[in-house]
Amino acid sequence: MRPIINIITLGTKNIDESRKFYERLGWKASSVSNEHFVAFHMRGIILCLYPETLLAEDAMTKMDGKVGFRGITLAYNVANKGEVDSVLKQVIEAGGKLEKKAQDVFWGGYSGYFSDPDGHFWEIAWNPHWKLLSNGMLELPE
Repeated sequence: MRPIINIITLGTKNIDESRKFYERLGWKASSVSNEHFVAFHMRGIILCLYPETLLAEDAMTKMDGKVGFRGITLAYNVANKGEVDSVLKQVIEAGGKLEKKAQDVFWGGYSGYFSDPDGHFWEIAWNPHWKLLSNGMLELPE
């Protein structure tokens, strides 16, 4: 198996509300999107929104009603420390919930967390140890 992720699908309680949240951040939904499924192209990865009950059904499992932190985070890396604060401000204005104010972190970077309307946690981070390319992709050391 090749080490690659093509699609990340987030289960949503209200797909219309979630779509509007991400669109307020300036993301453009693909033309394949409809009232039951939304896809955003993210430079090599596709982020999809899908009703959480249908996503659980597709995975042949049941919703456990778990709320709060779900054991996974998504990360959005930026070019400098100030940009972390700027992006978090934009996200909060778009309807995200601040979960952790941006701060210097133990690994030498600067980051904060927000959750989207469905409680999915996102980290906004500046990492001085990894190179952020001009196309927004990260380059890890060998």
